[in-house]
Order: sequence, then structure tokens, then C-alpha cells
Amino acid sequence: MNTKQMNPKVLAVALLSMVTLAGRAQPVYLFARTPEFVTNRISFSDRWGVGISARFKSIKTPILQSQRTTPDGAKYNYDDGYVLTDVSKGAGGKTWNWGYDDSSAQVSGNNVLLSRDTARVPGSDIDENPNYGGEIVFTRMIERIGHFNLGFEFAANYTSLSFNDSSPHDASLAHTTDAYPFTPGTTPPTATPGSPYQGTFQGPGFVVGDTPVSSTSTPIPGGATTTGQRQFDANVWGFRIGPCVELPVNEKLTVSLSGGVAGGIIDAKVSWNEHVASGTSFANLRGSGQDLDMLWGYYIAANVALELDERWSIVGSAQYQSLNNYSHSFGGRRVEGDFNSAWFFTLGVGLKF
Repeated sequence: MNTKQMNPKVLAVALLSMVTLAGRAQPVYLFARTPEFVTNRISFSDRWGVGISARFKSIKTPILQSQRTTPDGAKYNYDDGYVLTDVSKGAGGKTWNWGYDDSSAQVSGNNVLLSRDTARVPGSDIDENPNYGGEIVFTRMIERIGHFNLGFEFAANYTSLSFNDSSPHDASLAHTTDAYPFTPGTTPPTATPGSPYQGTFQGPGFVVGDTPVSSTSTPIPGGATTTGQRQFDANVWGFRIGPCVELPVNEKLTVSLSGGVAGGIIDAKVSWNEHVASGTSFANLRGSGQDLDMLWGYYIAANVALELDERWSIVGSAQYQSLNNYSHSFGGRRVEGDFNSAWFFTLGVGLKF
């Protein structure tokens, strides 16, 4: 069953119907007198979650035919040259830290043309269920109305998430040519394939604009292939608080319905190490990061308690929880976590006092 297709309203309506019918029907009680009204309950439970997923968004990356380097040891960012930041750190929008291979083929008007293949690495959805954790719930009963006990509950929980994707992905590929401007009336240094021009970080040298004034792109049939690994791990420290209504069905069985505000602090760690290849062109994508964020939403829970004696019971619940989705950019790579439609199930022990 796809948990994201389960409607939480069904849970609420079904339990409310059961509670209403049970409240009207006196024979539902198997004892002659009303059970003692105990104010406090606390429970400790294991917790399993389904319906949570992670998503790595698509990203563009140049793939180069070789790993050429500049005189300063930096990598080329084009197959036939490079344009990098110089010592001025972009002052005036120009740089002398650039180079190219063939002035006769790469100078067009007042622009220097540099080319490379660019791959669009697709995104991926990772959905690995279930996710494990635990929960502590404190319930304070305030009043009895007829057969019902009314009160509030507060729960603190923890969920450990670990999503991994190591499947290969097809990437689209295009040949891109960028035009970098130079001052009209000036002439760039001569370059030939056997004697390319190479500017340096410190300079000085001939300057060009550090941002393309135009770009053309032509799709390449066959595309590229992406292999490697994407990892999303997170610790989610959550809580929920809201009113609850409890109905003792008989001497041993009690059911309840609760709902209200839910939240969670997510401590996320992501990493990726991918190899993008097409023919002799390739690129290695590596990155990682950590982020802390707060998520808010709501929950609805159906709870059951089977009493072992006057104080102890076995407790379980089914909880629908909807939090706003997580999203963060790690070094230009956007990663998301979908917490919008999650189901949690708990099983543990409860204590009345």
C-alpha cells in the first residue's frame, strides 16, 4: 500500500464514529461500575515511520575531455581554454586569468569563444522505509464527561533517517560555447594548438570579461551516464501536543483520539560522489554538508491501551503527521526531504499514576 495515498480523514472519521457509537451504547462496558478516573498517563514506545523520502535535485556540470591545468595549477573549465578569477577577485568584471588554444578559430569579433560539453545530471527520489525511532508520551486527563475522559497529551520523539541511492542515471548532454568580451580595438594574444596562451592569477596580462555575454548550446545524441552514490542522513527530534478524548471500552481496553500541533528539529547530513561520463569526456561531482532546521505541521493519532493491571498496560498507536518539507542548498546542490505525508506506528508500555 502506498502510504501517501492514505487519507488521514479516514482515520479520524472512523475513530470518531466508533467513539460516538460506544458512548451511546451502555452495553459496551463489561463492568458494572464506571472505572476509576486516573489523571496521569505516561508511555514509552518504539516508533516506526513510513512515507518519508529524500530528493536530490538535478544539477548542471561541465564534463571535460582532459584534466588540463593552468600555470598556477588550477583546472581548466573549458576543453579549449579557461576563464578564472584573478588576484583582483572580479574587480571591474574583468580578469587576466584566462587562456585559449587557437586565436584564429576562437576570436570572433570582440569576443573569445570557449567550448565544453555540459551534462544535466538528473535528480533522484529516494524512499527507503521504514524509519525507526522512539517516543515518550505524557497525557494529563482533565475531566470526565459521561463515558469519555478529556485531556491533553504531549509527546517527544526521535526518528533516525538514512537514504542511499547508488543506481546509475542517464544524463542529457549538450555542447556549449560561451563568448567572453574584450575591449574593442584591442587584440588578444596569439595562440596556436601547439602554443596556447595562458594567463595567470597574479598577472598582469590581457583582460577579458569574467562573465559570458552570450552562450549557445547544441544537444549531443546519446547523452551521458552518471554513476556513484548519494546519501541523506538525518536525526529528527520531534514533538507533538494537542487535546485528546479517551473512551474505556471495557475493563481492559481503552481507545483514544488525539490531534494538534507537531514539530521537529532536523539535523541533516548529505553527501554525494558521482562520476559523469560520455566517451572521453568526464566529470567528478563531490560534495557534502550539514544543516539544522525546524519543521512545523500537525498530527492526528488513534491510540489503543490494553491494561495488564491497575497501573500498567500495553499501548499502541497509528499517527498521521504532516510537516512542511525540508529544503537546503549544499554547495549549489539542492537536497529536499518530504515530510508532508508520513505515517508512524508505535508499540510500547504505559503507566497510570
